[in-house]
Amino acid sequence: MRTTCLFLCAFSALGAGPRPRAREAGVVAGVLPAGPLNAITDVAGVRVGHTTVIRGDNVRTGVTAVLPHSGNLFRDKVSGAVFIGNAFGKLAGSTQVNELGEIETPILLTSTLNVPRVADALIDYMLALKGNEDTRSVNPLVGETNDGQLNDIRGRHVTHEHVFAAIQDARGGPVEEGAVGAGTGTICYGYKGGIGSSSRRAGGFTVGVLVQTNFGGQLRMAGVPVGELLRQPPAPADGSVIVVVATDAPLDHRNLHRLAARSMAGLARTGSAFSNGSGDYAIAFSTAREGRPVANDAMSPLFLAAIEATEEAVLNSLFRATTMTGNGRTVEALPIERTLEILRRFRNAL
Repeated sequence: MRTTCLFLCAFSALGAGPRPRAREAGVVAGVLPAGPLNAITDVAGVRVGHTTVIRGDNVRTGVTAVLPHSGNLFRDKVSGAVFIGNAFGKLAGSTQVNELGEIETPILLTSTLNVPRVADALIDYMLALKGNEDTRSVNPLVGETNDGQLNDIRGRHVTHEHVFAAIQDARGGPVEEGAVGAGTGTICYGYKGGIGSSSRRAGGFTVGVLVQTNFGGQLRMAGVPVGELLRQPPAPADGSVIVVVATDAPLDHRNLHRLAARSMAGLARTGSAFSNGSGDYAIAFSTAREGRPVANDAMSPLFLAAIEATEEAVLNSLFRATTMTGNGRTVEALPIERTLEILRRFRNAL
């Protein structure tokens, strides 16, 4: 239990104001140190942008952009890999990434039926970049989860303008989390899910993670069956998650693929069921431009970093998300005070 999640000696008192991140509430996943922002943007040069689309009673969707750097990715590609935990999903562009070991566009996340529209907009964006005037092929990398419980998914409400805005507004610094961007209408373990992020320092390098959580199972923290003790029935296991793993470690495609695979262990620590109908994908990339590739024997600290950062990113998506009503349904946010009380009881019993 202690190896999965450590609890600070004193839990923060929760008052009025924004909901805290997991660490701010006293829940710290793992043993490795986080970066200063505890976010994917702790990897230098990585930028994140969101467009949140909320309209009327039924539209609860959006798009999230992760940029490995601020330049022209088609001309300055990054090493990349995609790991598939379960392939019930629509991850456009994944086969070329694994064939060539390169990522050549921003990584975009959205709602399932918006993938073709978002990919089309991403192609338009890339073709319009200076230096790409003679480009004849672009591999847009677009992931998704299904937000159809809270959102009119058949309406396909994400437009080219939304995609361009998410990319152009992408910034470094703190990452907005919870019910924003591609996480606007998502559900995780029966509670409101969304976007979460975290980072870890290991082996002299940084590993940062961003997740779009929309999956089920029985929520656990540090091995504690929090979902069961909250009297939350097991959430339907079908659903999906996209994990984006960034690192400044000089890794080739093979070791990026291995790094991405470890994110699945982070999901498992939180109780993911990896069901038949779940799309579980991890996209990993390296921002390193020089340096000898990390040797196989030196990968283990980075593997642990990816596991812990994924685990805490999932928790942050739950802690930061707020209750949402849409499409005729209401999905409650994780009850933080009750969750912390359960964890206190288990900690005191150790």
